[in-house]
Amino acid sequence: MTECERQQHAHLDALLQAYHEALAVHKFDGVLVFSGQPARHFGDDQHATFAAYGHFVHLTGQAHLAHSWVMVRLGEPPTLYLHSPADIWHLPAYLPEEPWVERFRVEARKTHEPPALPPGRFAVLGEISDDRAQAMGAEANPSGLVAALNELRVRKSAYEVSCLRNANHRAMAGHLSAREAFDAGGAEFDIQLAYLGGVRQRESELPYPNIVGLNAHGGVLHYQHYDTVAPEKRRSLLLDAGVRYRGYCADITRTWPGHDSVAEFTPLIDGVTSLQHDLIAQLAPGVSYVDLHRRMHEGLAALLVEQRLVNASIEAVLESGLTQAFCPHGLGHLLGAQVHDVSGLVDATGQRRPPPAEHPALRLTRELEVGMVVTVEPGLYIIPMLLETHRHRPEVNWDRVDQLADHGGIRIEDNVLVTAAGPDNLTPQEP
Repeated sequence: MTECERQQHAHLDALLQAYHEALAVHKFDGVLVFSGQPARHFGDDQHATFAAYGHFVHLTGQAHLAHSWVMVRLGEPPTLYLHSPADIWHLPAYLPEEPWVERFRVEARKTHEPPALPPGRFAVLGEISDDRAQAMGAEANPSGLVAALNELRVRKSAYEVSCLRNANHRAMAGHLSAREAFDAGGAEFDIQLAYLGGVRQRESELPYPNIVGLNAHGGVLHYQHYDTVAPEKRRSLLLDAGVRYRGYCADITRTWPGHDSVAEFTPLIDGVTSLQHDLIAQLAPGVSYVDLHRRMHEGLAALLVEQRLVNASIEAVLESGLTQAFCPHGLGHLLGAQVHDVSGLVDATGQRRPPPAEHPALRLTRELEVGMVVTVEPGLYIIPMLLETHRHRPEVNWDRVDQLADHGGIRIEDNVLVTAAGPDNLTPQEP
């Protein structure tokens, strides 16, 4: 048995034991987890890209099995009801040759209907209406049980860390291929194709739509298009792109200057990269991620002053709110079977921990713990909509800021494991 196989068996042992304990605490005899079903486009017979429910992925590692179910019952092995009808139009679903498969009873089914439940008190999780659950004789998404199962995903097993590390290595190969396409003068579409070739995954298999932003497009935080014609000037590339490996997600962002970038742009990239490294070095058990987010803004204020974008003290820049105009998003989030993984805005008991009012976009408000995997992604952007409200501020060097407007923005993002011995960066650094 390989080390990966041993890790997967140990992961399943611990996960199923935790499921049984949660079922006992919440007085359920079992739980039925629905993978979900792809949504059909209105007035059409085509379906949208599908990703399975996170708890289904956590149990199976399968992110694209639709109309399938996992039954976990007290004292029994789990059962996978695999939707795999004979079909001349599509290849039937099949399972990989991985150790977890032998741990499940597998029942291939043709129907979209849920499996019949045995006698007892059951919960059903996923995209299920209360009426449908009631007709099945179950309770839909009971909050206490869902919170307990969400918490199981917060701290990663050795197997999950191995999957996340593998996803990161594959994603970085794609980033390097994309950078080569950028340096060769490719359009956003060409860069996306180069990335897909580098990671050997289809767009529909990726954990999220890649952000491939040339020039000013890098300042659109979730830019969603791929221009097919290269711009005349190549100022910058912001690439936010990931990979799935056995259901687990990588989420990496890099920013590179182009042949036509102004001289002031590269020092800003270097500054954001240095800030990111400093923040990663501070990841440790017990550290408040909210405090770390605030330290990001302190570092951004220092960078704005150092690079003469703002002529004021660091304290004055922070008080003015300028750093939030230059970086409106949070420092990062939990990562796992979902890109923005569950339980980032609650404590270990499931109680809400909303972000501070002045930082509403922050997706992680917990104290860090051993086993958490988080993204660390400081950014600095020229977003006219946000900066316009600060145009009255004479301390801002607007000539210098406007010179950077067609460079879009900068984001540097790695995926990091919190350990007792310090941060373990799962993201390979560029050669």
